[in-house]
Amino acid sequence: MCAYATESFTDDERDVLRRYVTNLDGPVFALVNLPEVVKGALFARYSRSGKSLRRLFLDEFVGDLEVDGDVTVDATTGLERAEALYARVFGDYGDDSVAQLGGVHLACEQASNLLTKVLERGRLMSYLEQSTRYIPYDSRLTGGHYRYHRDPDVLDSPLGARYVGDMDRMFDTYAVLLPQLQAHLVRAHPRPAGVGDLAYRHSVRATALDALRGLLPAAALSNVGVYGSGQSYEQLLLRMRAHRLPEVRSYAELMVTELRKVIPSFLTRLDRPDRGGEWVDYLEQRAASTCALLAQLWPDDRSGPGPAGGASAPIPGSAPPSVELVDFDPAGEEKVLAAICYAASDLSDAEIARRVAR
Repeated sequence: MCAYATESFTDDERDVLRRYVTNLDGPVFALVNLPEVVKGALFARYSRSGKSLRRLFLDEFVGDLEVDGDVTVDATTGLERAEALYARVFGDYGDDSVAQLGGVHLACEQASNLLTKVLERGRLMSYLEQSTRYIPYDSRLTGGHYRYHRDPDVLDSPLGARYVGDMDRMFDTYAVLLPQLQAHLVRAHPRPAGVGDLAYRHSVRATALDALRGLLPAAALSNVGVYGSGQSYEQLLLRMRAHRLPEVRSYAELMVTELRKVIPSFLTRLDRPDRGGEWVDYLEQRAASTCALLAQLWPDDRSGPGPAGGASAPIPGSAPPSVELVDFDPAGEEKVLAAICYAASDLSDAEIARRVAR
């Protein structure tokens, strides 16, 4: 399990936080007892702030909320009755639609770029990720490390020291170039007349961050706000448990722990051997079988499976161009036009397609 950086909060801050988040120390936690508009606003601000969600909530949102009445709030009130209802409808009758009606705002912090792609694969969910266009990566976490994933197995391997050294130099370069690039942009593009100083400085900073983010490795850490239904989380967690990347599998268990505090009934099938267990086994076996089949069909392909579930980069010297058009639909524009016309016409789909193709 990766060692995640932890934040320090005063006793008063912890007293406030415990009413609204399910975990005060870990990188994964759910938001509870807050109006939906506040949760949405928090996530929106989250994507452009370098702060953690808990710190952001304390610094910028608590002052606008009436928190005195929430001192005795318990997020599990009435949980037993609700669980009994869901067990009867969802479990006994297998009605998946019930799991579409309960949603959770979940904060997933200190996730590598590879992990964020796995988290955001399920498009039936909503995401807001910290943007490298607005968040500088020149500062270090509370443990003194730059913001990149430190896999325990990698650190303990013979390549551990080299990994840390290469990563640190990469982030050192980023930190050195950031102020230099901002100074260059100011010299090259002076503030236009009529543009305020604050807006100009924000523009310069965003341009510099945008130009430098190509230096950030796949291991760079980010924070992701996720909103989804119980059904969506269930499918996401099944895929994560079957993933070959250790960070993804361990992070799935952190998510399960927090989600069970707010929607336990929607996740009961995850640990059932005949349901979640079989799904995970199937996904793992499918990936392994695909790799084995490709090894037989294409023995000259030595790239092998990559850590994110796909093929890794081809062997140096044999790689095709980095950008290559591999396919397109010659009738794509006509299909789009036909679809536009279909909604505003009483003609059949076939007749519209014929007329558009003229």
